[in-house]
Amino acid sequence: MSIEIRPATRADAALILHYIRELAIYEKAEHEVVASVADIEQSLFGDAASAESLICLQHGQPIGYAVYFFSYSTWLGKSGLYLEDLYITPAARGSGAGKRLLRHLAQLAVARGCGRFEWSVLDWNQPAIDFYESFGAAAQSEWIRYRLAGDALLQFAEQA
Repeated sequence: MSIEIRPATRADAALILHYIRELAIYEKAEHEVVASVADIEQSLFGDAASAESLICLQHGQPIGYAVYFFSYSTWLGKSGLYLEDLYITPAARGSGAGKRLLRHLAQLAVARGCGRFEWSVLDWNQPAIDFYESFGAAAQSEWIRYRLAGDALLQFAEQA
């Protein structure tokens, strides 16, 4: 089985958006995807790109992607790699592609001197939880993630 991982390019923006929508459908949140191809081009490949992406191929055909960015830990005094999205098409699941993509990201984190590699998973996604735990990843249940978005973000930012 030939699995290849390569950096995504601007030409992959439409494919990445397609995979983002497929992932959102799986996560029951398709209505939350507002990104356009232009948004993906700018945020991943523009001059001020804030994230990076990889494309996973099997026998030369795209089967998934990952989007990640670098964070910083004051406690470690080092950067961390944060995986925003990882998606493998249903037909390719079980082929080892997801684990290969995660290992590639772990190697990238180590090569860049990161002190940690983190991601989030929905609490109902037991197949993903089981997969992550199968290679030693551990849930961080002592931290509660907070988010300001949409109108709440705008209202808070505009308060004097």
